[in-house]
Amino acid sequence: MTLLVTGFDTETTGLEAEKGDKVVEVALLTYDFYTRKLVDKYVQRVDPERPITAKAQEVHGIAYSDLVGMPKFRDIAHEVESRFAKSDLVIAHNIAFDIEFLYHEFQACKIALPDVDGFDTMSESRWACADGKYPRLEELCFALNVPFDASAAHAAEYDVERMMAAWFEGMKRGVWTMPEGFAEKLKVAA
Repeated sequence: MTLLVTGFDTETTGLEAEKGDKVVEVALLTYDFYTRKLVDKYVQRVDPERPITAKAQEVHGIAYSDLVGMPKFRDIAHEVESRFAKSDLVIAHNIAFDIEFLYHEFQACKIALPDVDGFDTMSESRWACADGKYPRLEELCFALNVPFDASAAHAAEYDVERMMAAWFEGMKRGVWTMPEGFAEKLKVAA
């Protein structure tokens, strides 16, 4: 039996989806849970049809001019939805942030976000920082001895690659408890 885990990340026009900020880049990397091999990769920049805040540009380095000719989210929504639907577990670093943006984008397209178990490498990793705070992705990678290049950070694909390397390393070390639904799938597959 194959179990698929999909790491994902978004880059956005700002921090407030409920106030109209939009996705400008999405990355979904799907791995076979048992072999840890990448089986599907979807990375797409998106025309948000609105300006990108200066603060957001400073973080991810994507200017609106970089998005000229890119599809709108409505043009890729079914691609994103189908990858989520095929996954047994979706993983993100600060999943609440990314899911909120996807929820608003999907809602605008009148598409339901698939109901899939999720895992948040940020909220499940307070152990990674001496002071018990939620770790930045770089801090999580450091705690798990996963190489991380800060100059490449905040590109959705790079962040997902590093996060998934950390997730698999954390799984190997037994530092996380899996969501109940995914844990049941693991038992069935065993």
